[in-house]
Formats: sequence, C-alpha cells, structure tokens
Amino acid sequence: MAIHFSTSTPKQLLTHFDARIAQKEPKGKITTWRKQDDFYTHTSDQWKEKAWLWATAHQGKLTFNIAPSKGATLTLVAYAYYHGHLIETFINHFVEEFSSGTATAKAESPDKVK
Repeated sequence: MAIHFSTSTPKQLLTHFDARIAQKEPKGKITTWRKQDDFYTHTSDQWKEKAWLWATAHQGKLTFNIAPSKGATLTLVAYAYYHGHLIETFINHFVEEFSSGTATAKAESPDKVK
C-alpha cells in the first residue's frame, strides 16, 4: 500500500510538504498532517495516529509507505482515508510540482501491513 507521486524533483517536493506542515502563518499551512521524526500522521480526531507514513525519494518519484500505529491493525477504511487524503493534500498544495499521484491497492514492500 504505497502512494507514488511522479515528479522530477522528489526531494524538493518532500521539502515543500515538510515546510508547509511546519510553517507558522495560517495561509497555505497544511494543518491536517503532522510530522514526528521522519513519519507523518493525520491530525483529525477520527484519524489521528491510526497509521504512519514515511517518505522515500527515488529518481522520478516520491513514495510514501504506510504502517499501522504500534499494536494496531491497519483497516482498509483507514488505509483508504490516509492514501486518498494525502493525494488530495498534494493536489491542493503542490499541483505544479508533480504529474500524477497514485495509490496501490495492496501492500508493497516495505509497507508494514498484515
């Protein structure tokens, strides 16, 4: 279960995502995602810490993989929400920085899903 963003600048795209999460001013700030160490989780009460994403920059793409919170099982509903919302966030904030965003239907290495 992975999310892939096709881009010629994967490290820059990730840097921009991190900056929008961390920025102080409200205009353009991403408030629905939180970064802790090198992992990302959703911030809404319903989806908070149901799963954690981590990013890897490859040539031509930025990939996010997913793992459930420690001791939890990742449900299909949580998987769908996290993947769909991350793609929606990137479309809303970084539409000029990538050409496509896709989510796999099944786990891919190194996802941590049972």
